[in-house]
Amino acid sequence: MKRTHNCGQLRASDVGSEVSLVGWIDSIRDHGGILFIDLRDREGLTQIKADPHSDDAAFNQSVNGLKDESVIAVAGQVVARDGENVNPSLPTGEVEVDVSQVVVHNIAETPPFPIDDVKGDRVHEDLRLKYRYLDLRRDKMRKAIKLRHETTRSIRSYLDDEGFYDVETPTLFKSTPEGAREYLVPSRIQSGHFYALPQSPQQFKQMLMVSGIERYYQIARCYRDEDLRADRQMEFTQLDMEISFIDREGMYSLVEGLMKRIWKDTLGVEIETPFPRMSFKEAMDRFGVDKPDTRFGIEISDFSETFASSSFKVFSSTVKNGGVVKALKAPGLANITQGELKNLEEVAKSLGAKGLAFIKIENGEWKSPIVKFFSEDEKAALQDSLNLEEGDIVFFAASQWEQACSILGRIRLECAELLKKRGELEIPLDQYEFLWVIDFPLMTYEEDQGRYVASHHPFTAPVPEDCEFLESDPKKVRGQHYDLVLNGVELGGGSIRIHQTQLQKKIFEDVLDIPKDVVQSRFGYMLEAFKYGAPPHGGIAFGLDRLVMILAGVSSIREVIAFPKTQKGQCLMTESPSPVSDKQLKELHIECLSLEDESD
Repeated sequence: MKRTHNCGQLRASDVGSEVSLVGWIDSIRDHGGILFIDLRDREGLTQIKADPHSDDAAFNQSVNGLKDESVIAVAGQVVARDGENVNPSLPTGEVEVDVSQVVVHNIAETPPFPIDDVKGDRVHEDLRLKYRYLDLRRDKMRKAIKLRHETTRSIRSYLDDEGFYDVETPTLFKSTPEGAREYLVPSRIQSGHFYALPQSPQQFKQMLMVSGIERYYQIARCYRDEDLRADRQMEFTQLDMEISFIDREGMYSLVEGLMKRIWKDTLGVEIETPFPRMSFKEAMDRFGVDKPDTRFGIEISDFSETFASSSFKVFSSTVKNGGVVKALKAPGLANITQGELKNLEEVAKSLGAKGLAFIKIENGEWKSPIVKFFSEDEKAALQDSLNLEEGDIVFFAASQWEQACSILGRIRLECAELLKKRGELEIPLDQYEFLWVIDFPLMTYEEDQGRYVASHHPFTAPVPEDCEFLESDPKKVRGQHYDLVLNGVELGGGSIRIHQTQLQKKIFEDVLDIPKDVVQSRFGYMLEAFKYGAPPHGGIAFGLDRLVMILAGVSSIREVIAFPKTQKGQCLMTESPSPVSDKQLKELHIECLSLEDESD
């Protein structure tokens, strides 16, 4: 039986037509011996009507014994529903199919959970992942997979219009262990040697620029052996781009056009461009994070100068030792419960704070154990700067600059959640606040290593006017790096690259203090390639999973990936990872060693 229509297609204009449908039984209802079956395929639902008491014995036999989720094909005539039976919530709700033929492809067993959006969401995620092929039948999940397809289609269309080539790069690469932990792949042919699965196509795409490709993109699979969370997977997909003869302004314009196209194609939403820009320092000072959610206020203020000579020694000694005093006003949150306050204190401690100082404004009074240490001038400075009102609460952090910012940045987000629960803060689901964060430090000093490391990666070009500080004071050097942030989520990041051999070598050896033999072993081919005419170039990469997660309005990337891993890195459906045979290990020249008990 050949399908003539899908299950979301029939309308009142089709009444009288003979049609054939295929799909899964969503539900069966027996009304006085007549069966009403909702037949489902990926496009929607159509109600079919079958009389198991007809004169056709073969038909009766095929209809009897049908169960939910069984796969069938039907043929019959489209008829109009009676007025009282019209279902306005279904696109096909004005009609039904009076079937004369049923072909049963497969009778289904009872599923381990309801194939239903509401009931399915209540099922433990592990069970959903074990039977992912059933979970994907739910309308919510099907829409997420379709949205992902529509997103990649929009991306390809835009980049094709902009003259990009879609180029595949190898997934068997070499180990470059400066970043996250890698997945290693042993070589059977070359004993003792290993490939690494790429964390990104970074070096290959730069080689494509040297090759003269000029405009490259790839929807690439990447791998990182890191701890998982709601917005991370060990294997993930990113949109990877690299462009020759481009500067930061050109990159901003290109990416903004891409985002505008994606939102229009997938959601029918027009977003405003150009996107605002904010330096790394401003983002940290105001929001306590380098990916700020700017949909709501509640900003951080600096009171280091105010408390530099304070009798409250916790603050004044911090400033004297080169630290800062920061404050965050949460309007209307003075009614915070003891449990909520305790939770905020634990959040602060997890980021290195010894506690969480605060002041409540209640009944016209400032209530806090630390208020007695404040002078009238200090209180006036707080009042004037923060515009404190009845019901407000102020949180403080006194530490080194980055730590103090980070502590109050987390407290800011926690306060926003508390205000949402109280109905004091509302953020519309369709509010999209894009932001470029720029001017990141090129280098970060790692105390435990006793050297500078690249803040992002060692291929980022420094801001030209900062190059004079590369050797004398690397912490002053800004990189030509840029992150695109949306609603507090980092969608992607990139940079203008170094394209001169001598500067790249200087960064490796003199600034990052990587031994020359290591530089030659890991990056020698790149330095060699730059000698033969490397163009100025830059690029960016976006986490496709995160992008679709935001478009879908869900909180976990696992909801927009067909077959994701659990937070323990397992595929419950296929039971991977799994042991392999001794023969396989022997062929790869690998021997498994038993780990000693932790107590030994």
